[in-house]
Formats: sequence, C-alpha cells, structure tokens
Amino acid sequence: MASPSSSVQEARRALGRRLREIRRESGLTGRELARRAGWHESKTSRLEHGRTPPSDADIRVWTEICGATGQAPDLLATARGIEGQYVEWRRMERAGLMHVQESVRPLFDRTRRFRTYQSWVVPGLLQTDDYTRAVLSTVGTLRDVPDDIDAAVAVRMDRQRILRTGDHRFAMLIEEWVLRTVIGDAEIMARQLRHLIAAAALPSVSLGIVPLGRPRGVGWPVESFTMYDDTQVNVELVSAHLTVSQPQEIREYARAFAELAAIAVHGTHATSLVTAAIDALE
Repeated sequence: MASPSSSVQEARRALGRRLREIRRESGLTGRELARRAGWHESKTSRLEHGRTPPSDADIRVWTEICGATGQAPDLLATARGIEGQYVEWRRMERAGLMHVQESVRPLFDRTRRFRTYQSWVVPGLLQTDDYTRAVLSTVGTLRDVPDDIDAAVAVRMDRQRILRTGDHRFAMLIEEWVLRTVIGDAEIMARQLRHLIAAAALPSVSLGIVPLGRPRGVGWPVESFTMYDDTQVNVELVSAHLTVSQPQEIREYARAFAELAAIAVHGTHATSLVTAAIDALE
C-alpha cells in the first residue's frame, strides 16, 4: 500500500520514471517488456507510475531485459532506501517511548550541525522535564504505548547535555503559535518559555521565531523536521516517522529551512515574542 507521506510517494514516482527511461532507451514498449518478463503489462505500468514498489527481483529482471544491468545496484539501493524511509510510529513505540528516545542517541552524537523546524511543539532539546512529560503523556494515551513516561523523560533530559558539550551547533526555528499553545497547564508552559529564553542564550544555540501574521510569500508552514548535517532529515508526521536520505530531497529541506529562517526573527526580537507569550499566560 502506498505510504500516506507525499515524500515517499514522490520518491516512488521518481524511481518509476527512472525505470521508464531505461525501458525507452532500450527501444522496448511496455507490452514487449512485460512479455519478456512474464508478467501482465499492467504491472509494467504500475511500476513505471510508482503505484507498485518494485521488488529486488523486478529490478533485476527489468535491467537485464533492457540491457542495463550496470544500473541495477543503484536502483536496488534507491528502492530499499524508499521503503526504509517510512516507519509507523506504532512500530517504533512498540517497545516503549524510552526506546524511541534512546534510538536516536548515535545519530545525535555524530551530528555536528542540527537544523530544526517545529510547527507543533518546542523542540525536544529545548524542553523542560514537565513539558516533555506532558507531551509524551499525550502521545502515550493516543497511541496506547507502554507506560514508561518517566524513563523516556529522563533519557530526553540527559540528551540535552549535547547543547553544552562538543562542537555541535543548533539552529532552531519555531512558529510563534507554538509559544501560545498551552501544553500541560499554564504553569508548565510558563516555565517552558522561561527555559526557552535561557537555552537561546547558549553559545551553541540560535533561536528563530516565525511571527504570527508574517507574509508567507516563501516559508509556508510545513511538517516539523530536523536536519542532521547534510546527511539525513527526520520528519514528524501524525502517523509516522519519515527518514529522508536522498541528496535531492535533503537539499529541498535545506532550502525550506533557509526560507523559514529568512522570515523568522532572532536575538532580542525573538526573546520579546517569548516574553509576550509568558505575559499572556500570567
């Protein structure tokens, strides 16, 4: 079944276009390729339009018939990468929320430049323990995962040491409405916002706020995502966790981040928006 993620769907369509180009360069029609492969010609159409993901055997047969066996390894790697991009939250969280928090530790340790855009909540690295507990408690209730909230919170809080160690750099972009969305209760939210101001003062952290009412010629709100150097992007969807590793797609997220950063405010202007949100709570 096709993934509900548009990014995965587009990656499958792009792979299908590559298969179609290989067939056309060989001079074969879709019907003739299907005849030689021993499958119905509708399968050829589904593969070329990205409606059916090709198996390893499909790719090997396709490239052999078209005289393009040299392209098989790259096509196989691409196809496997697409199917590995999309992981349902429920499958990730089956072993508990602490496991999810622990699973990203190696990725954080090896990354030097973090770029995070959040349109839903305060970024995890800048959260207080109470705010994290409120967020994860909601996740646990909605998704019926094992009750290990305290352990998961402890792992996330321990991970924040990375803000003060090593040569890591963190560029964080947050929509202003995140500051105005009360998570937990007003007291928890006020503590979180004050902590956000303190975290933004760290030498390793750059905080940008995209103000409400800012014209959106560029920088339209998108799904929350984090870029790890220029090698991987993790995207948060309602139903799934998407890992993007294709260079072209990573460049698209880098461009989106740059556009959002350009319309965000930083420094004292960002701090004033956080302060205004605290005043509104009080």
